[in-house]
Amino acid sequence: MTDDQGTGSEPDPEPSSDLHTDEADTGEAGTLVLTNIGHLVTNDPERTGLCGVVEDAAIVSIDGVISWVGHAGDLPSDLPSAPVDAEGRSIVPGFVDAHTHLTYGGDRLGEFVDRMEGVPYADILAAGGGIYATVRATRESSLVELIADTMARLERMQATGTTTIEIKSGYGLDLETEFGLVSTARALDMSLPIDIVSTFLGAHVVGPEYRDDPDGYLELVNGTMLDLVAEHVEFVDVFCDPVAFDVSQARSVADAAAGHGLGVRIHADQTAHIGAAALAAEVGAVSADHLDHSTDEDLAAMAEAGTSAVLVPGASYSMRVPYPDGRRIWNSGVTVAIATDHNPGTSLIETMPFVISLA
Repeated sequence: MTDDQGTGSEPDPEPSSDLHTDEADTGEAGTLVLTNIGHLVTNDPERTGLCGVVEDAAIVSIDGVISWVGHAGDLPSDLPSAPVDAEGRSIVPGFVDAHTHLTYGGDRLGEFVDRMEGVPYADILAAGGGIYATVRATRESSLVELIADTMARLERMQATGTTTIEIKSGYGLDLETEFGLVSTARALDMSLPIDIVSTFLGAHVVGPEYRDDPDGYLELVNGTMLDLVAEHVEFVDVFCDPVAFDVSQARSVADAAAGHGLGVRIHADQTAHIGAAALAAEVGAVSADHLDHSTDEDLAAMAEAGTSAVLVPGASYSMRVPYPDGRRIWNSGVTVAIATDHNPGTSLIETMPFVISLA
């Protein structure tokens, strides 16, 4: 998925970070002219060819806004600055990483070895590993440590072309830590030149203190916890899967999110088919993510509801399981996005170009 902030003939790609300019290059402050672009991807449906590609292209940007794109030979003659030579590079819109769990403490490298030896993830989780291991490490981390670690990951992602990223909470599973994770994402959004979309995932799994009382935990998530974080997030997510919450429980999370005017996202049918994708369509979720075991009927319902699919091939790659049939999902009429699913346990991937290669 790419960050297409411009419309029509005015896309908003960022110039390559190693094309340095100074006042002599740009003329008037805030004006940048890039020429000798080998291929410019505009995603403009009015242009012919795949993705609206313009060859031998040029861009004019004024105060950070794309004001003109086209063939270099058609550049306006009254430009206030000397062009910067892109030396034949290609320029594309920034990548949108639509599904990550970027803020967490510790690591789970030992689990990669366990899975390679055939230990199922459900067994790892039941033994207190998996998400629960990261919850312990995250609760033990200071806010300063979480911000520093997340910032380092964001900077690496930005270096490979990501300009918009979704960050979920979900590794606190208590009031204080979940609020800290949401606050971390908000602080980084305000301080870094990257757009961050924040998602509350208190319903990742049942909190460790409530493993014998899942209904009590959902009451906390849908009540006090959501009340606290609602004004700081755009979406609410829930892991609807045999290792987490069933359809009825997930529906209660979606209803609570709607009550706060927040969009709904659902981790759907990752380890088995339990009707999560159908639920996503039923509640009008913005997206259903994973979809490893979703059926044709589920996909038809998603297409009708306008619920997008977010596929995370890096998770399948890391977990050594079959990939979802992306072509089948695409052909069903569902809008398809891809994402890194960066997390400490099942997908340490940070680069969208690698995910594109997997896809």
